[in-house]
Amino acid sequence: MCGIIGYVGPESTDVTTILLDGLSKLEYRGYDSAGIAVLTTAGKLELHRRVGKIANLVASVSNGSRPGEGTLGIGHTRWATHGRPNDSNAHPHTDCSGTLSLVHNGIIENYADLRQELSASGHTFQSETDTEVLVHLVEQAYLGEANHDLIQAVRLALKRVEGTYAIAVVSREQPDLLVGARHNGGPLIVGLGENENFLASDIPALLKHTRNIIVLEEGEVAELRPHGVTITDPAGSVVLRKPLTVEWDIEAAEKGGYPHFAIKEINEQPESLHRALLGRVHEGELRLPELEPLRASGSLENLRRIIVVACGSSYHAGLLAKYAIEKWTRIPVEAITASEFRYCEPIVGSDTLCIAVTQSGETLDTIVGIRQAREHGATVIAITNVVASAITRLSDAVLYLHAGPEICVVATKSFINSVAVLYQLGLYLGQLSGYIQPEQMREILSAFERLPEQIQSILEHANNPDDVIAPLAQEMAQARSMMFIGRGVGFPTALEGALKLKEISYIHAEGFPAGELKHGSIALLDPETPLVAVATASHVYDKVVSNIQEVRARDARVIVVATQGDEKIKRHAHDVLYVPATLEIFSPLLASIPLQLFAYHVAVARGCNVDQPRNLAKSVTVE
Repeated sequence: MCGIIGYVGPESTDVTTILLDGLSKLEYRGYDSAGIAVLTTAGKLELHRRVGKIANLVASVSNGSRPGEGTLGIGHTRWATHGRPNDSNAHPHTDCSGTLSLVHNGIIENYADLRQELSASGHTFQSETDTEVLVHLVEQAYLGEANHDLIQAVRLALKRVEGTYAIAVVSREQPDLLVGARHNGGPLIVGLGENENFLASDIPALLKHTRNIIVLEEGEVAELRPHGVTITDPAGSVVLRKPLTVEWDIEAAEKGGYPHFAIKEINEQPESLHRALLGRVHEGELRLPELEPLRASGSLENLRRIIVVACGSSYHAGLLAKYAIEKWTRIPVEAITASEFRYCEPIVGSDTLCIAVTQSGETLDTIVGIRQAREHGATVIAITNVVASAITRLSDAVLYLHAGPEICVVATKSFINSVAVLYQLGLYLGQLSGYIQPEQMREILSAFERLPEQIQSILEHANNPDDVIAPLAQEMAQARSMMFIGRGVGFPTALEGALKLKEISYIHAEGFPAGELKHGSIALLDPETPLVAVATASHVYDKVVSNIQEVRARDARVIVVATQGDEKIKRHAHDVLYVPATLEIFSPLLASIPLQLFAYHVAVARGCNVDQPRNLAKSVTVE
């Protein structure tokens, strides 16, 4: 969640503006405090940190002694793990003498032992964070064995650390050097400029200055100076890696006239889904050239088990993939949350296909789980949105989402594209096995190709004055809890709808298989607890209607997502959100759209900052 920005360049550069601008581009990652450290032309390392929004930091810098011009600086947006959100726990952190400054994404698992050891050696701590032990470890090595060599001091310090990290470190004694390193933590990207270089946790922070980037891999250390960058591996050997060129520009990461990134990205889904189909689905044929090497090697033959490993919305996409892939291949499929998969003892071997789904390609739990699967001989296919991300380097093949940059914390277009690409993979395997016949494939793909247009029709109707979603959301904004139900592919759709609502509006929401509601949870339903039912046309439609009738007996407000033309559902629902007709297996891609819009409008009605997680939101409970 945290964000890093770093800069090193010529003298008399407005480093403060560069850092603050970079941090503003990282706000979508979520944070509860922010800070910068700037080495001024006078050789002073100036620190500014504030809890809350970046605007608070900007005000502090503007009202105080603005660092202004310098050669070097680092900035950070923090999402609290160890220590409450406050000014003292905000990054950057400094050593005892104020010579070194450091920012960190990740968690130091052995920080308590290290802190006790460092305190016994005379180090003084100013925060409650695990991160502060890092800067003191670097200080200890810097003044001792490393003999004021910052690169060596960082290497020595990191050898003592257990956990995850992506860090940036500077010293006031070395005004032309910025050091970065990563291990199992979030991404860290080097931006290559002219007589200046950058470090960041994500591309949007750099796009104003450069499109040429290098992605640091596990254990690598980057040495950035104004006139060059050196990257070394864990053994200290120099790594030569060709830079990547970012093709999308900064405007793609801005709101484009929409009030929030969330609604902008919801409205981008027709085009986003079209990109996921482009070149893969056309005129009744499916082509996935990315998988041809695996097919040729025989890795996709004789599969006895498929496991989808993912987190959050990607996991819900994996649950939908289970229905689709089993239907089209008759191979058993299991979707497992990555945080559980990495700690269990899965039965995985050479006859297993593991599919890793991660929008960023940097989700730690997914990465660790996939490593374990590879060690047991499984074939791994990654589904991700980010080129050259960590997951791509661990996989035998990669299917890109082509969703474009997703700035909002809430996954919308990446979820839809994840479902679409997983379905493409399922169809490819079904075609390979011969289980899907050509005529059946043409019918499925024809429905697939209509989906972008159908999503567009839902979005256009949502903009009409007579649409019910926004007014309904206004009514539901004061609810304290909601339930979502569905059967078959409607169940993961219900899970995703509940996740979107609680993630963006902070209303408690839970998703259930519709048939399980009566086994205890139905007792929670009453006139103050609305229920959303996914009841699109399906082979279990009548069963879902029966479950809705059980809910009506509890006097709960019932909102139903249904297929256009279904008039009889109105007898069982207080409110109906209609979507176009499609094949049952594709219905989640359409039913998810009104659920996204509903969650968005509820959040707006509640006064939430819908592009940020809770701690930064102005909502009914949090300032």
